[in-house]
Amino acid sequence: MDKSSRDPVHCWLVLLKAFQATSKYLYAGLAETRIDDTDFRILEVLLNKGPLPVNTIGPKVFLTPGSISTAVERLVAKGLVSRIECSEDRRVRFVHLTPRGKRVITPIFQEHVASIKKVFADLSSDELRQLEQQLKRIGRQAESMLERRIAKRRSA
Repeated sequence: MDKSSRDPVHCWLVLLKAFQATSKYLYAGLAETRIDDTDFRILEVLLNKGPLPVNTIGPKVFLTPGSISTAVERLVAKGLVSRIECSEDRRVRFVHLTPRGKRVITPIFQEHVASIKKVFADLSSDELRQLEQQLKRIGRQAESMLERRIAKRRSA
């Protein structure tokens, strides 16, 4: 394959390698905090979105219902989150950061953001905006194609 071409397969490989390299760098920083990736994702979403129902957190952090329940139990045991029943629907339980959880995740998240900024430091604001737009476009295209594939299977 000609690496100077603008072949979609080559672009996919470049995107994948960039994602892997960035992930390794960012996860190495998280490893130093002694918070694992799953716990970080849950605590981060609660820090930035506020209290959420358990079943809402799972899809946001790419965890199955069973995995999110186990992870929340672990965070409750560590005193980092609490669960509170919804007053309107007792079947719904909201997960909240505890004060301790907020004290733990806030500096870790700030350092994570600083690390992300370092990775993207060589890109201008315009380049970042263009990259974001292109990645969103690719993501929407892939989502649309998946929905059509699923619909086609259902109708077959």
